[in-house]
Amino acid sequence: MKVIIAGAGDVGFHISKLLAQEEHDIVLIDLNQDKLNQIANNLDLVTVRGDSSSYRVLSEANVTNADLVIAATSTEENNLLTAIIAKKLGAKQTIARIQNVEFLEYRNELNLKEIGVDEIISPESLAAKEIKRLLKSSAITDHFDFGRGKLSLIGITINEEVDVLGKRLEDYIKLNPKSKYITVAILRENKTIIPRGDTVLQLNDHVYYLALPDGVDEILSLTKKESARIKNIMILGGSKIGYHAAKKLSRKFRVKLIESNKSKCFDIADELQNTLVIHGDGREVKLLEEEGIEQMDAFIAVTGNSETNIISSLVAKNHGVKKTIALVENIDYIHLSQGIGVDTMINKKLIAANFIFRYIRQGQVLSIAGIHGVNAEILEFKVRPKSKITEKKLKRMIFPRNAIIGGVIRKGEALIPGGNFTFEPEDRVVVLSCPDCIHAVEDFFV
Repeated sequence: MKVIIAGAGDVGFHISKLLAQEEHDIVLIDLNQDKLNQIANNLDLVTVRGDSSSYRVLSEANVTNADLVIAATSTEENNLLTAIIAKKLGAKQTIARIQNVEFLEYRNELNLKEIGVDEIISPESLAAKEIKRLLKSSAITDHFDFGRGKLSLIGITINEEVDVLGKRLEDYIKLNPKSKYITVAILRENKTIIPRGDTVLQLNDHVYYLALPDGVDEILSLTKKESARIKNIMILGGSKIGYHAAKKLSRKFRVKLIESNKSKCFDIADELQNTLVIHGDGREVKLLEEEGIEQMDAFIAVTGNSETNIISSLVAKNHGVKKTIALVENIDYIHLSQGIGVDTMINKKLIAANFIFRYIRQGQVLSIAGIHGVNAEILEFKVRPKSKITEKKLKRMIFPRNAIIGGVIRKGEALIPGGNFTFEPEDRVVVLSCPDCIHAVEDFFV
């Protein structure tokens, strides 16, 4: 696939890195030659120096033959203009990064596709949406729904002795044949494991399940977790992510936001009538205590400093907060989250990349999700009439070993497929796959 990426910033570089690992044909455009040289020394791609909205620069990047153009510079206007011109010059699909969320709110009225912008993304808005999703349960570290909740991917930390420890998964399944869930991944000491029948769960494993609606309660019971209802939320940082998160969450929860910049506090307070905005330094433990940190059910740290976010989340956890979420810029930190006590760390580059990858994947991909810290993708495919996956029963398929089929939605009904299951056209299939076999998985659905 030929992909042109405009902007060698955090989002552009990260997407370039992921695409280069999969051997796509990539052209990276940026005004900064030093930055381009640095990236070109580490990744297999072509670089073009210049303004991505320039006809000459896009022509030099061979935009006419581009399958996808991703405009992710720091300037919203430049991104929109790049997408429009690229589409006019023959690019098959265009995506533009935006800051003004009004474009998202009024996308139907604006109909940007008509002028050449196929999709718009706001990493900050996507991160806020991710935070809202992660707050579905205090006992669950990750939660992602497929088919409007007919199937749910959930993450649980096994941090106490439970019945499933020490048993092979296949033996436990035999004892509980009517289970309404399947184990799809395990994060153990920063390593991602795709479980098989002989896999044995260990203490401190972070386990990911795909479950039917009734299966979620079954998993919580199995792992001795209590799903307390979240009512009170404290957000540290009035960044764009903090603002968008407060806006989304205040419709349902009691939200308190702490911001150190006084003028920004007034601006946020004027716009978010249902959020209590506090001016102060959230790094001060005394301030957090005065603002009732011990009464909070969830604490979300989204300042511009990753270390502040991590440390303040640990302080919140130490004061009895059930759910903590920290925004980090360094992707390597994400693997540390469960090990140091923060429930979930999020990174807006990863979230934006997951959204964009729907346009990279072959087959009809309905949704795609990344699990924080896990080296794998969750993809929801729609089965086509002549897809390879319809040819044999599941147990007869030579499906990649580093991938697992977790669930199927057929005519509105969710199923956990067994060995004798046969796939049909229009089935929606949820698959977890490691990067090394993603193309082999895609081949089953093209």
